[in-house]
Amino acid sequence: MHSVYVFDAYGTLFDTGAAAARHAGDLGESGRLLSDIWRRKQLEYSWVRSLMGRVDRNFWQLTEDALDYAFQKVPEADKGLRAKLLDAYRDLDIFPEVPATLRALKARDAKLAILSNGSRDMLLRAMRSAGIEDLFDGVFSAEDCGAYKTAPAIYDLVTTEFRLYPNAVSFQSSNRWDVAGATRFGFHTVWINRTGEPDEYVDLQPNAVLPDLRGLPGWL
Repeated sequence: MHSVYVFDAYGTLFDTGAAAARHAGDLGESGRLLSDIWRRKQLEYSWVRSLMGRVDRNFWQLTEDALDYAFQKVPEADKGLRAKLLDAYRDLDIFPEVPATLRALKARDAKLAILSNGSRDMLLRAMRSAGIEDLFDGVFSAEDCGAYKTAPAIYDLVTTEFRLYPNAVSFQSSNRWDVAGATRFGFHTVWINRTGEPDEYVDLQPNAVLPDLRGLPGWL
């Protein structure tokens, strides 16, 4: 057991495809493509701004920017759904195994935290919507340090707050690039590879690879 278990939010706890899926009937065949571009550009914009040293737009603003770009790339998608899609993103579905996994870890007296690029307002609303806000001992946002992942400063938020060495922290993410950054920082890392993606960062290996969070308490 580790002292603290830290979870990425989007794609790990919350299903980023749920917003478009909720309006699949209105989006039609373009929905999946729109959703994929939306997520890809949301992340790309965070990386580019970090590289520029200009984190002058929070993650919610980048989410809006990415959706606007996706509508341009997929012109057959109804732009009138913009407000509904953004509302749905504020209250994303949680992956079904998440509550039980978190409770199992809490039953072992572990401390739990979220570490995310998401703005604090985004994270708190998503947690309340999913009914998991009472299970966490900390919520760390890129807003807290003025840098997006994979800048070391954002991972350092956890070690500073809990006064721990990095190897005392178990970090879980579905994003392989995020796992690579956390591994480089010194965290114990678990890649939640929900979609069976091939490995990309062979020099920054996670300590474990799991298909979802269900196996986390038993594996540890």
